[in-house]
Amino acid sequence: MDINLELYKVFYYVATTLSFSEASRELFISQSAVSQSIKTLEKKLNHTLFIRSTKKVLLTPEGELLLQHVKPAIQMLDEGESLLSGDNMLKGQLRIGASDTICRYYLIHYLQKFHQEFPDVRIKITNSTSIGCAELLEKGQVDLIVCNSPNSRLGNHMNVKVLRDFRDIFVGNPDCFSPEEIPCELKTLLKQPILMLSSKSTTSEYLHQMFATHGLNLLPEVELNSNDLLMDLARIGLGIACIPDYMLNPDDSLKPIPLAYMVAPSLLLFERAILVMALASACRTYGFVRLFSSSHTFSNPEGVPLYPSEIIILSLTIKAPTLRR
Repeated sequence: MDINLELYKVFYYVATTLSFSEASRELFISQSAVSQSIKTLEKKLNHTLFIRSTKKVLLTPEGELLLQHVKPAIQMLDEGESLLSGDNMLKGQLRIGASDTICRYYLIHYLQKFHQEFPDVRIKITNSTSIGCAELLEKGQVDLIVCNSPNSRLGNHMNVKVLRDFRDIFVGNPDCFSPEEIPCELKTLLKQPILMLSSKSTTSEYLHQMFATHGLNLLPEVELNSNDLLMDLARIGLGIACIPDYMLNPDDSLKPIPLAYMVAPSLLLFERAILVMALASACRTYGFVRLFSSSHTFSNPEGVPLYPSEIIILSLTIKAPTLRR
């Protein structure tokens, strides 16, 4: 079948952005030209590749199947052009999906190093919840994501390598919240307003499961999409916030609340922050991932007894299949 490669290139950009207007900007052509190219490709293939509506664009099953083959081909051509440019420098665009917390408190350092080493690679960051990031990767709208796990949107067909450990902790303003007993029971926490991430986050999923394991019903007072805002509300005494421990500065007015509960090992719930790459990741994706081989440690807040049954483990991991370079 004789089909112009440019049609597949247009298809690739529409399929990965799910937007005709965004694809036109990426390709530096008009939106009408993009639309006409897709219509021509659909006619030649005798299949509808996109479901179009006034609000969004979705891939049909046939479109999903075609993208699986077109995406690695386009990326290989892109890398080949970069190698032939004569400077052996990575070029193109690296699309990353991450939550605001991970991006601000962890990724900034690596983004800076990557940009310094590969200044010709454009970095595009899409902010979303961990669940939202997984959906972006599944749709091919990002090349890699950094998110929390367990994640109901992630598959189990990739390899995992643990890099870093950290914990979720409950924090409060001592002037507004003084537990009757230290360590504090979970049921005691529920006497105070609980501030936590929205129900669409993996942290929310985890916390509801954890409290349910102890026969408790978690009804948060406030649900937001920002850990920083949760901390601000906790500082003024509006409740107890659950945050990753690396966000808490020792000089902060918020203090960690040690918990006292025992859980059978089989019931322990683990949460991880993971870095996930798409199957057909380009060289620039690996250029970014290899930066994580350097050592990096988080400081744990003082005054929190490390009871094995209390620790909520989170691990930054690289999750990717074995690929040929």
